[in-house]
Amino acid sequence: MLTFSYTARDRANNKIVKSTLQAESEAEAAKLLMARDLIPHEIKPESAGGGLNFLKNHVGTKDKVVFTRQLATLINAGLPLAKSLHTVQEQTENKRLKTIAQEVIASVEGGSSLADAFAKHKEFDELFVALVAAGEVSGTLDKALERIANQQEKDAEIAGKIKGAMLYPAIVLVVIIGVIIFMLTTVVPQIETLYASLKQSLPFLTAMMVAMADFLTNFWWLILIVLGIGVYYLRHYIETTSGKRQLDLFKLNVPLFGTMFRKLYMARFTRTGQTLLMSGVPMLEMLRIAGRSSGNSHVTDAILRSADKVKTGKALSESIKNEEYVLPLVPQMISIGEQSGTIDDMMGKAATFYENELDAAIRSISTAIEPLLMVVLAIVAGGMVGAILLPIYQLVGNTSL
Repeated sequence: MLTFSYTARDRANNKIVKSTLQAESEAEAAKLLMARDLIPHEIKPESAGGGLNFLKNHVGTKDKVVFTRQLATLINAGLPLAKSLHTVQEQTENKRLKTIAQEVIASVEGGSSLADAFAKHKEFDELFVALVAAGEVSGTLDKALERIANQQEKDAEIAGKIKGAMLYPAIVLVVIIGVIIFMLTTVVPQIETLYASLKQSLPFLTAMMVAMADFLTNFWWLILIVLGIGVYYLRHYIETTSGKRQLDLFKLNVPLFGTMFRKLYMARFTRTGQTLLMSGVPMLEMLRIAGRSSGNSHVTDAILRSADKVKTGKALSESIKNEEYVLPLVPQMISIGEQSGTIDDMMGKAATFYENELDAAIRSISTAIEPLLMVVLAIVAGGMVGAILLPIYQLVGNTSL
């Protein structure tokens, strides 16, 4: 996808619009503009800006939350939709989001619904669009936007906790690898030189370290190439359907972290389901969107299979009960909701439970992983110290003899 800047005339109000859009080619960009009822005057590709350009065009969760809350507040205050959008667009600091807001305004003023206008931009996911559409139909757009902002904040909070739990072990592993490389490239060669000058044979452990040091020193470029190729192909494989499914399956079953991920997916599904049902989205549509919002393809498949059973008239609690990757509390809470007519409330309670469980799981994993990393660090450090001190003690013994 390329980014094009354009100048076009809006047929609806005869105004000149300047903005950007993404397309495969200039001809494709012109077609997209004409589909939006815009007559293009000038279309030109934007120059690539590398990482800085990416940062400039990135719309973060915080930016979307602020944008959504401001829009909800203005609509709740009684301002017309177009005026609210113009006001929020002027207050938005993120350049990419400001551009998107301009295009949304042009679409809305051209007669498009707000949901359809947002749906044209990949920055706004299916859940966002569905909630906006439900709010427009029910006349509660401000409440729908407020729910969207709450949902985004909750998702960002959970994701931040997961990343925080994995950051500490990642840092420790990087430190361990750094220490190993430093010892292999600086200390071990000096031991080898000392033994060579005394024409003594190295102990087995030290000889292994010397061999590793020689390989690292002489073939570091080969290691970097292999790592680079490995990372490249792994990333591309993960982007394929098969690769993503394998990664999702690994997350569900990985030791120590598997339980945490399962609770995360259940929290997402139930919280999203509650938000959709509260906004008036039909049950089947809720299952389709909430299933995809879980973030795991295997969980999504389980939810979609349940939706197919619901189509035949089966209760949701019964449909979802025997699915492998759905935790037991979810069908139990849904069953209570079906009996009392408060499925959305019960899904919300399940979401709160799993969010609290997730917090506890993150704390317990952090507690459990610290001693494990300390053991690994002790083994590595002990091996390195043994490889360095053993030959020194041996030389001292030989000298004393």
